[in-house]
Amino acid sequence: MSPLPSRHIVLARHIPGRPEPEHFRLEPVEVGAPGEGELRVRTLFASVDPGTLARLGGVDSYAPALRPGEVIGSATVGEVLDSRDARYAVGDVVAGGWGWREHAVVSAKGLRKVERGSESLSAELGVLGIPGLTAYFGILELGRPQEGETVLVSSAAGAVGSVAGQIAKRQGARVVGIAGGAEKCRWVKDALGFDAVINYRAEVDLGAAVRRECPRGVDVYLDNVGGTMLDTTLACMALRGRVVVSGLVADYGVPPEQRAGLKNTPFLITHRLRMEGFVVLDYFARFGEARTALREWLQDGTLKHREHVAEGLESAPALFAGLFRGENFGRAVVKVG
Repeated sequence: MSPLPSRHIVLARHIPGRPEPEHFRLEPVEVGAPGEGELRVRTLFASVDPGTLARLGGVDSYAPALRPGEVIGSATVGEVLDSRDARYAVGDVVAGGWGWREHAVVSAKGLRKVERGSESLSAELGVLGIPGLTAYFGILELGRPQEGETVLVSSAAGAVGSVAGQIAKRQGARVVGIAGGAEKCRWVKDALGFDAVINYRAEVDLGAAVRRECPRGVDVYLDNVGGTMLDTTLACMALRGRVVVSGLVADYGVPPEQRAGLKNTPFLITHRLRMEGFVVLDYFARFGEARTALREWLQDGTLKHREHVAEGLESAPALFAGLFRGENFGRAVVKVG
């Protein structure tokens, strides 16, 4: 097998704050033949994740920091071009995490075969991928809303928040979302069925808006933002409320001394609150269970999702930078091939 001309995107330099396209570099590369137990794949879709920024500033988080020159990591779906593993054949579609590459040689270990169905293959990176799984376990295992309780979801038009709110509705909860912009708020309420939505960009006092829409307090808060929004909501929680922290987009790329921090921590005591962060990979053994449920809900039409798809690998840096300006609407993915 001859080498295959391709391209990938690497980190050009560490990012001290918010990302811009010039922090990345598109490079030509040749992809060789797979060895025993490996596949050569053509990337179809790659995810663009705000949490990646936590690894791009030169400081380790729950995953090691990337060094300049290393390929940007992401979830991926691709087609098998060459196989040296008996479990996979040429033409199979696999999901993995080989990053922002047009082609790659990857170990067959850890890959997941994807069956083509009614959903786009890009759904494997969103509603059936890490965002959907995060919503599933964040609500059902950590938040555990009871019928009639109030669930508040930040970034409600995003990949995690939009699914989390719909799952909470299935549990009989009253669901309130927080989103930025009138169009996103309309979609969350009208298409997804949230009971109320707060446009944080139009509110002078976010705390007052949360208390207005959650008059009995917030029983479960699924937070994807952190920062001031998290601190504000702590003061709006109901007795024995649960705060589930699945993302901190307001804090990614912000030096510790410049972060807003939490001032309303006394409510953790006075309201007997439980606040817990989690990494969805902790539930890896149960991913199959979650995907089965999510797929069933998609097929019966009770679960809806939206994607923001950019064309071409070269579009990934600009799409990534736009995440932190609220420019995406739905799960951000790049259609690579």
